[in-house]
Amino acid sequence: MSWDASYKLSWSDFKAKPNTNSSAVAITASGIIFGFSIKQTDKNKVVSFTTDVYAHFYPEQSWYKMKRANNHILQHEQLHFDITELYARKFRYRISQLNISNSIKRQLKNIHNNINTELSQMQKKYDNETDYSRNFEPQAKWKTFINDELSTYSKYELN
Repeated sequence: MSWDASYKLSWSDFKAKPNTNSSAVAITASGIIFGFSIKQTDKNKVVSFTTDVYAHFYPEQSWYKMKRANNHILQHEQLHFDITELYARKFRYRISQLNISNSIKRQLKNIHNNINTELSQMQKKYDNETDYSRNFEPQAKWKTFINDELSTYSKYELN
């Protein structure tokens, strides 16, 4: 499902079977879907391009342990999805800075790779600093930080 500012995740969105060997209470599977189309002249000169960038949540790969789950953990998982949306917006911003050229395909792929690396690093930093939601003060700071960043990039939200 695509990220939507008016929709917050609920435990019913987490459809995968919990990993009983994991110490995690919940896992959010999310990522960025990216596609593009390039229009060229008959001499292979690029004249335009379009892109699609979406932050997605994957219910069939996301899970939680019912007996240990609570609203605080759900909010932690929501923020993982929000971080994915933030990087989708950053991706759209970087695309908006590109000029049409014959190297556009390579540029788009480079931005895609860089965004995915940055997204992964941010998700790990978030979990490390919040100790996977157990540190309440850093959790609150992250919520404020991500909401502020989403506002900063609000021009790049899909409507």
